Amino acid sequence: MTFTTRPEITGTFGVATSTHWIASAVGMGVLERGGNAFDAAAAMGFVLHVVEPHLNGPLGDMPMLIKPAGDTEPTMVCGQGVAPAGATIAHFKNQGLELIPGSGLLATVVPGAFDAWMITLRDHGSLPLRDILEPAIHYARTGHPLLPRVANTIAGLADFFAAEWPTSYATWAPGGALPQAGALFRNPQLADTWERVLSEAETVSGREAQIEAARKAFYCGFIAEAIDGFVADACLMDASGAPHKGVLNGQDMANWRASYEAPLQVDYHGWTVWKGGPWTQGPTLLQSLKLLEGLPLDQMDLNGAEFVHHVTEAMKLAFADRETYYGDPDFTEIPMDLLLSDGYAADRRMLIGAMASTDQRPGRLPGHDAWVEAMLSHAALSHQPGHAIGAGEPTMSHLTEKRGDTVHLDVIDRWGNMVSATPSGGWLQSSPVVPGLGMPLNSRAQMFWLEDGLPTSLAPGRRPRTTLSPSMARAPDGAELAFGTPGGDQQDQWQLIYLLRLVHGGLNLQEGIDAPLFHTGHFQSSFYPREVTPGHLMVEPGFGAEVIETLRAKGHAIEVAEPWTVGRLTAASRAPDGLLRAAATPRLMQAYAVGR
Repeated sequence: MTFTTRPEITGTFGVATSTHWIASAVGMGVLERGGNAFDAAAAMGFVLHVVEPHLNGPLGDMPMLIKPAGDTEPTMVCGQGVAPAGATIAHFKNQGLELIPGSGLLATVVPGAFDAWMITLRDHGSLPLRDILEPAIHYARTGHPLLPRVANTIAGLADFFAAEWPTSYATWAPGGALPQAGALFRNPQLADTWERVLSEAETVSGREAQIEAARKAFYCGFIAEAIDGFVADACLMDASGAPHKGVLNGQDMANWRASYEAPLQVDYHGWTVWKGGPWTQGPTLLQSLKLLEGLPLDQMDLNGAEFVHHVTEAMKLAFADRETYYGDPDFTEIPMDLLLSDGYAADRRMLIGAMASTDQRPGRLPGHDAWVEAMLSHAALSHQPGHAIGAGEPTMSHLTEKRGDTVHLDVIDRWGNMVSATPSGGWLQSSPVVPGLGMPLNSRAQMFWLEDGLPTSLAPGRRPRTTLSPSMARAPDGAELAFGTPGGDQQDQWQLIYLLRLVHGGLNLQEGIDAPLFHTGHFQSSFYPREVTPGHLMVEPGFGAEVIETLRAKGHAIEVAEPWTVGRLTAASRAPDGLLRAAATPRLMQAYAVGR
């Protein structure tokens, strides 16, 4: 028997897996009470806001893939809010800015995660809204054991909060005392906020009507009013090193709602893989698969240097195209058909050589020379860190705990409903708490560029090109898979590596998660201050010294991570006969899979 850090969970009733054990247990509890996967996922999502506040929050954002039982393909739920009406390039330039700060009020877009949960519950859930919110209210009101990383994040920013963001200091250091790792931590304001939402929702009868009332309270009622008043008055310090006022207002919130759309897909060695559109970075995984399908991965050691090298070089090419071509397709015609075409992949595949490339090599599609030149110009500038107050959503502890990250969850119920969701934004370290609400705003606008004519140019009503990227896939035998990970720019790198090991190595869900991981920071970071590290390759030491030295000899700028620190994958699957499986990463010792 192959040793794994945890068992691959199997059963037929239901599975729930996420980046925090409490959320996974809550999700399973909802399934046990007769709820379906959509109910369970939403309850998990709201709990994750409470127990991992440094990684996501209620005023953040979320793309989610859902697959109701009987549907042949998943649907994307877009919980990515848009830039406010006042978020113009001219306004930011008039503030003396060349980059959008990675924290503070200027970086805020319309909060999107809440409405994504609400429309999914309305259209596919089965339980009353109170059943969904009560677990989160419980942990916010009575307390939850504080993760060491949350305690460390708060301690590292306590002086800044006290001096610059007093509402955050009051929330995260109640009574002026720093919270301790493992001790119960409470956020009574957040509990009050959800109780008021429920109180207003329950003035009407019927599950769907109550959900609609909750949406109104959030986007047109007291929550929107609190945000409007706070942002209108506050002028607070951000990652630029100077104080700025925000531009989000209540009308921006009233004008936006979450939506459904079809995901993109490719076929790879008999598998079908689904990802979000180009407003996410999801197509990088699909482009990477297209590049790799012409290479002999079946003949490679999936923990060997040749595999790591070829996958890394493919990812560099795919992410160069991300930086050049991806953006909100509602605003710009994105050439996704060309980027995912066989001919384009064949041409690009020829660029993968025996040695690591240190060049930025976007594909040159006809009529898009200006986009290519802008991408190369951005990478050449390689903005280096100045102030880093809560900026970004990078890859966990091997950067800094003062930066944000993300959470992820996967759920499958006994009927075959499936959910894969990646909530993020609203990090405690990236934006001040809105008075009276117990929750901070998001900082997703930092992914826009402050120049005209690009798919990612800042513009009112436009979605930022997010890093958030849940996944679904179908195997040749009909088994269906939901999977994902936190990790900013690394999300689709780790997910790609994971999927390749399932496809080419036949590993089970937990074996694939336990295998050593790697990623590159060669391309432009999505997060302020938008660094570039040519040739970079981070590897876990589990690959072994010989593999690592071989990669160095191939020209990769190797950074060896601490053991068991790269990636936070979770996954769940359903076979055609109804057998369910689930797995979760041992890394950071937080994620857990539950099922029976």
